Amino acid sequence: MTAVQNLVRYRPAGTYFARFKVNGKPVLKTLETTVFSVAKQRLPEVMRDHRAKLESITAVAIGKMTVGDAVRTYQEKVHANVSLKPRSKAYYDGLIDFINRSWPTLFATDVRKVSERDCQEWLVRFQKQYAPSVVNNAIGTLRGVFSEAVNSGARFGNPAANLSRMRIRAKQLELPSREEFLRFVEEIRTAGARQSKDCANLVRFLAYSGLRLGEARFVVWSDVLFDRRQLCVRGHPVTGTKGGESRYVPMIPELERMLIELRKERSNEPSNASVMRVFECQNSMTHAAAKIGMRRITHHDLRHLFATICIESGVDIPTVSRWLGHKDGGALCMKTYGHLRQDHSLAQAQRVSFGIAA
Repeated sequence: MTAVQNLVRYRPAGTYFARFKVNGKPVLKTLETTVFSVAKQRLPEVMRDHRAKLESITAVAIGKMTVGDAVRTYQEKVHANVSLKPRSKAYYDGLIDFINRSWPTLFATDVRKVSERDCQEWLVRFQKQYAPSVVNNAIGTLRGVFSEAVNSGARFGNPAANLSRMRIRAKQLELPSREEFLRFVEEIRTAGARQSKDCANLVRFLAYSGLRLGEARFVVWSDVLFDRRQLCVRGHPVTGTKGGESRYVPMIPELERMLIELRKERSNEPSNASVMRVFECQNSMTHAAAKIGMRRITHHDLRHLFATICIESGVDIPTVSRWLGHKDGGALCMKTYGHLRQDHSLAQAQRVSFGIAA
């Protein structure tokens, strides 16, 4: 037993468990970790989700399953999915909240009484309030909720199965030129705030590496492999990167020079110290863009800028895709940046000639 109620570990270096009672019956659930801080964080969620699951099973058994019961079962599975990051789980919870607000009577309704027409009418209302990506994800969530009801035997057929997803138009990238970017960084660096220099370093780091903001914050000095000219990207200490795996990103010359300079300035820092000293700087970026007359960009746009510069410099799309941490062989990169490859291809074609050299 530990000092935390309901949290137990039976061996000194063993796995932590949640031990509690539901309706007078003892329950023992693994928390799938040997780290105390992680186990303590997971404990309330595991207890809540297990109780919700039992309540839903009881509801089905007595033939009174509501949509709310199905929602709780769905959320229990989402929260139990170890491959999903906390932010993803929170996003699914947010979608459930959006559905609830746009259809206030749904959760209290008997799951057998919701028709396909009801779902279609909800969709007409919902798609007027939210962006296409949110609408499509909400459709998938609603289908998932009713799938739980179908799988449990509470109803036959999924009333949300035929809802039509909205077409999403590809975002038109409007990124700064190389010259604009350098002026942008300098404006941030000389803004005069206490952390102006650190903000400029974060902007350069994201643009020169292509890392996601959530990856950059966990890079420590031991991840900077100067001898190999590589950066090890591990992501969150518990959940890892978005793709779930560590990756190595080669340092382009600007990134290498920047990191060498920073390491010289901070040579006394231990190997486990964070390379970046700030972990977001949107306000600084917005002010700097307005100051130099540049379109506002976000942290994620710096990742797009990295990919764009790489492709314009002649790096093939599958390679850029691997550097970005994609696992689709370049499909997403081709969809996002394919027009750049075409422009590069046309430019290179102008260098081909059958004429006789003078």
